[in-house]
Amino acid sequence: MKPEEFLADLTRKPEVLAALAGSLRAANPWDHLRALPERVVLLGMGSSAYAAGVAARRMRAHGLFAVAELASSDLLPRWGRGTLAVAVSATGGSKETLDALGRLEESATVAALTNVPGSPLTRSAASTVHMSAEPELGGVACRSFQHTLVMLLALEDHLLGRPGDRLVATVEKAAEATAHLLATEADWRPAVAELVLGPVGTHVAAPARRLSSAQQSALMLREGPRRAAVACESGDWAHVDVYLTKNTDYRLLSYAGSSWDDGILEWTLPRRTTVVSVGGELEGAAYALRYPHDDDDDVRLLTETLVAELVAARAWLAAEAEAEAEAVAAG
Repeated sequence: MKPEEFLADLTRKPEVLAALAGSLRAANPWDHLRALPERVVLLGMGSSAYAAGVAARRMRAHGLFAVAELASSDLLPRWGRGTLAVAVSATGGSKETLDALGRLEESATVAALTNVPGSPLTRSAASTVHMSAEPELGGVACRSFQHTLVMLLALEDHLLGRPGDRLVATVEKAAEATAHLLATEADWRPAVAELVLGPVGTHVAAPARRLSSAQQSALMLREGPRRAAVACESGDWAHVDVYLTKNTDYRLLSYAGSSWDDGILEWTLPRRTTVVSVGGELEGAAYALRYPHDDDDDVRLLTETLVAELVAARAWLAAEAEAEAEAVAAG
């Protein structure tokens, strides 16, 4: 993985996302699924699993029979005929995901969702949907994570028989919001980084409908600059994360939109916990970062992880520079 290239991958998000909106306007990527499945299983690891988890929750909320499973699980559903298994892997080479396909019942239909045409995953599937995120030269799944979400939202629309116009508009708005965050990075990123990169780590919270944002954000801080970071669902925060606000230098990056924020405020306000709110206002937050279209929940879903990604990229570059300086000084 390369920090300079990772940052470059992030800066190209708006143009690549805008191109994806254009391709969605031209064609439905799931139109090849002529017979609608009775059940859907989304399989993946890491970022792919994060996106799949949110997509499955959304599908179930609309009455669809859908689940997301870690591909490494030995407890995969055995639903047989009428099942669509969507194997998600940006590289198309995840060994756990490839192995999971061999453990599905033969009567299940397999579709690959990948960013690499001709990858091993595509050769194990009946059909392939390309993420169209273009090569990520930094070796970190950032654009591909964003595009995975878009393609799974497109699958939701297809299964529900909805036209894709709304999704196209959402992706275009997300491209605009992403471009704004990149253009104004110098205004907000130093302050946000100072607040959330604490001496004992960073905690990230997001509503259940966008839990993938918290998970991806924490992963970016671990994967790049190798900093301790933990994800939590906003409502569950008061049951699992609250305890550390009492005796640690707790830093919280909170993605707005949860109806359970009162549970967070109950403890962060009296303890004067360091909180940064993104995409909305949170009482007592040391910093509230807003961006265009952040009143649209789906735009938030496709945009907000860029905040942590940019913080991670800059921290990673700083750590690399510091290590090089120490190496030079040591002779």
